[in-house]
Amino acid sequence: MPSALVFLAEGAEEMETVISVDVLRRGGIDVTLAGLKGVEPVLCSRNVKLVPDKSVADALKSGPYDVLVCPGGAKGAQNLCESAEVGKALKEQEKAGRLVAAVCAAPTALLAHQVAKGKKVTSHPSVADKLKGDYKYLEDRVVVDEKIITSRGPGTCFEFALAIVEQIQGKDKASSLVNPMLVKM
Repeated sequence: MPSALVFLAEGAEEMETVISVDVLRRGGIDVTLAGLKGVEPVLCSRNVKLVPDKSVADALKSGPYDVLVCPGGAKGAQNLCESAEVGKALKEQEKAGRLVAAVCAAPTALLAHQVAKGKKVTSHPSVADKLKGDYKYLEDRVVVDEKIITSRGPGTCFEFALAIVEQIQGKDKASSLVNPMLVKM
């Protein structure tokens, strides 16, 4: 079964986290929600607490994963930027030619860890200027450039997660999820 690791940092945007996990699981992908600071509940950007499946350290021992997913949220993205463990995992994922996905402010973690330089990306408008010098910045809702998938924010997360499913499981599988979820595409 294909696999995904979704990073969960304090301050993560909860919609971006939960929608990604949910849609990937519906798409037949085994998802591990990995807490940056262990397995204790994580306080997200809108005061929702999420409980990780494993710590990042333990989750990475179970890799490799078909995709690493970085949810945004300003504080969550900053925590991803500051994590050496996340940086190492992202670099190894890119080097191995596997998918890396980031939404909202989380593409700044790609920049912080020198991943996907020169690729086409998008992000939340609030962090666009940080990315424009090192990436080919687009304002599309979802951008796929080879093995890098980026998206803009909570309102684009269904499209973001479906793009990940499509890259791993194929267009037919991704399309089969749209009607049951009543997603407007």
